Amino acid sequence: MKRDVVVVGGGCIGLMSAYCLHKSGREVTVIEKNDITDGTSFGNAGLLSAFKKAPLSAPGVILDTLKLMAKGESPASVHPTFDLHLYKWLLKFAASATESRLKRTLALFERYGQISLDMYESMVKDDGMDFHFCKDGLLMIYTEQNTFDAKAKLCTNPDAYEILSKERTKEYMPILNEKVIGSILLKENGHVDPGEFMLELKKYLESNGVEFLLNEEVQRLEFEGSKVSKIRTSKGSYEAETFVLSTGADDTLAKQAKNKFMMTPAKGYSVTFKMKDELKPKTSSLFADLFIAMTPRRHTVRMTSKLELGTTNPEVVRKQIDSIHKNLGMYTNKFDMEEQVEWTGFRPLTPNDIPIIGFDEKYKNLVHATGLGWLGITFAPAIGKIIGDVITKDGKNETNEDVLLFSAFYQG
Repeated sequence: MKRDVVVVGGGCIGLMSAYCLHKSGREVTVIEKNDITDGTSFGNAGLLSAFKKAPLSAPGVILDTLKLMAKGESPASVHPTFDLHLYKWLLKFAASATESRLKRTLALFERYGQISLDMYESMVKDDGMDFHFCKDGLLMIYTEQNTFDAKAKLCTNPDAYEILSKERTKEYMPILNEKVIGSILLKENGHVDPGEFMLELKKYLESNGVEFLLNEEVQRLEFEGSKVSKIRTSKGSYEAETFVLSTGADDTLAKQAKNKFMMTPAKGYSVTFKMKDELKPKTSSLFADLFIAMTPRRHTVRMTSKLELGTTNPEVVRKQIDSIHKNLGMYTNKFDMEEQVEWTGFRPLTPNDIPIIGFDEKYKNLVHATGLGWLGITFAPAIGKIIGDVITKDGKNETNEDVLLFSAFYQG
C-alpha cells in the first residue's frame, strides 16, 4: 500500500511535522529507529529561548571560548580529527559570527519563536496536552562582570528585560554563592518538559490516526528519476507520495540523495536529578558565561551543558560530567542531587544557527527538516508548520516565504 506522507525520524521536529501535516488533512506515517523515549529531544533542556538571547555563532564567541579554556571552564571542545568537513564547518562558524548576521538571526529567532510559543499554547488549550508549558522567562546568570555589563547596556525595554542584583538573583536560584555577579531575566521566553512534550504529542497523534512504526530503522532510499520511489527499512519497504527526513544529526540518508549539508553532530550532556523544593530554580536558568542550563521540571531539575565536536562516541564520558559539576560548583553552594540520571546525545548543528528545511534540490518528493542544534524544542512547532505548509500549500520552496527566510538552502 502506498502511503501519503512518511516522516523518517521521531524527534520533536519529526513529530511536529507529523502534527502539522495531520492538521492539514494528510495521512502520516512516522518511522523511528528507536521507541522515541531516549532520543536527543528527550535529553533537551526544554528551553524556549528565542527572545533576546544570542545564537551560538555570535560576535566574540571564539575569543570568549578561548578565555574560558584558559580558565578550565569552557563547555566547548574539539577533538582532533581527519574529517575536513568539520574544519570547513569551523571556518564557516567563525565567518558567521558577525554583527550583521547576529541582527538578522535575532530577528528570525523572534519571528519563529513567537509562532512556536503560540502553537505550544494552542496545543495546551485546544488539544488538551499537558507538558509543563511555562511562560515565565529565562534567567541569564552572569559570572563575569564584563559580559554582565555589556548585556545590561542592551536592556532598555522593561517589557522584555529585568536586571537583577546578586541578591535578587539568589531569590530565583537559592543555591548560588557570592561569586555570581547578577542576572538578567529575559521575560518573553519560557520552557517545557521535553520528555512530557514528546509523550503527549505522540499520544495525541496516535489517537488521531497517525501511524507509528517504531524500532524500525530506515536504511536506504531508492530513486526513480527525480523522485524517491521507496525507502527500505530493517523490516520492509514503503512507498509514499512524500518523504520527510527528520533524522537529526544523522545525515546518512541525506547523503544518499547526494547532499553534503554544512552541519556537524555536536555532542551534549544532561543530568536530571531531584533536589529540595526550596532550592530549585524558580524558572529556567542559563549560566551565560559557562553554557550550563538548569531547568525546573514538575518533579526534577535538568542540567545541560557541553559542546563536543569531532567525536562519534555515543557513551557518557565521565570527565565531561565531572567538568559540568566542577564548573557549576564554583558558583553554587553545596547541595544534594538525588537520583541522578546522566544522558548524552548528538545535536544537528549548522555553523550559523539556520536550519536545513524544505524540498530537496534534486528529488521533488523529498523534504528535509534538520539542523536545529540545541534549539529543536524552541522552534519545533514553527518548523513543523513550515514543513506542513511547504508540502500541502506550496509544493516547492520558492513560493514559501518561511523557507526563503529561515532555511540554509537560501540563508546559508
